[in-house]
Amino acid sequence: MRAVVILLFNMAEKRDDILAENFKICIEAVIPMFILLAIGFIVRKTGIVNNTELKKMNRLAFDVLFPFLMFANIYNSHIREIVNLRLIIFTLAAIGLEYAIGTAVTLKIEKSSASRGAMIQAIYRSNFVIMGLPIATNIYGHGNVGVTAVMIAIVVPLYNILAVATLEVYRDSRVRAGRLFANIAKNPLIIGAAAGIVFSLAGITLPEVVEDTVNSLSSTATPIALMILGASFEFGSVKDCRRNLIVVVLSRLVIVPGAVLTVAALMGIGNIEFVTLVGIFAAPCAISSFTMAQQMDSDGVLAGASVIFTSAFACITMFLWLFIFKTAGIF
Repeated sequence: MRAVVILLFNMAEKRDDILAENFKICIEAVIPMFILLAIGFIVRKTGIVNNTELKKMNRLAFDVLFPFLMFANIYNSHIREIVNLRLIIFTLAAIGLEYAIGTAVTLKIEKSSASRGAMIQAIYRSNFVIMGLPIATNIYGHGNVGVTAVMIAIVVPLYNILAVATLEVYRDSRVRAGRLFANIAKNPLIIGAAAGIVFSLAGITLPEVVEDTVNSLSSTATPIALMILGASFEFGSVKDCRRNLIVVVLSRLVIVPGAVLTVAALMGIGNIEFVTLVGIFAAPCAISSFTMAQQMDSDGVLAGASVIFTSAFACITMFLWLFIFKTAGIF
């Protein structure tokens, strides 16, 4: 009897140690991002940067630094080992289903065309690049997230295609396929990823001084982008879009990740592939969805509020999703 009690005590102690370690891993994956968001918010509120400077910094991050980040993550990986066909098919199917259900729900509860476009985009389009990639990097380290970088090269164009098509349809315009695909081909993220794939497949080795420069530039991309996102937070009035905002927040942070990640876990998807899915399906709304909504005559108030509130609550929900599935032994 005494032996059984000791065994149970040791098992409980070991379980507590595992839970504590899982908690530590998940906290360390999420907290650095939200410290950077807070720094950006403070920088803006104290007047260190203004709107004009913020726009220029945003362009610097996305047009210059992120292409180097995409290139470096793929270039430093073995491309044939990081292209996971099952993960790609699962992700595309999940995004398609997410888009279809999100559209059906939106059409049911919202009658305004402008609000419909913004709401659909907010539900399916996540901030995968800025929030998902750092999560994977914080858990697995630089140089070990090639899988995530490849998925960015696949998911970002799909997000862009669906966003433009959706916003055009709900402002009663015709979608210009040629212009749409030309813009996607010119997307700096896609160019950076494509260059990384070419260099990796061809076995081209950069001179050491060039590789060091690329790695230095790539390492600055995420911190700067997160501070820019934090500096962009504006907590204005959301009274007129409160119902839609609640639907977006619950869908983006709870319902979608809960469904998709559970199915992925049951299918045996784990490790870096699973953490990549967390970045795709549990991250908050993409900040570019606000810019596109404004440019394409959609509901800018709802789009902006969706970015801000999902980003704020994601510090809790992303940690919880990571902790739940880490404790379950999925990654």
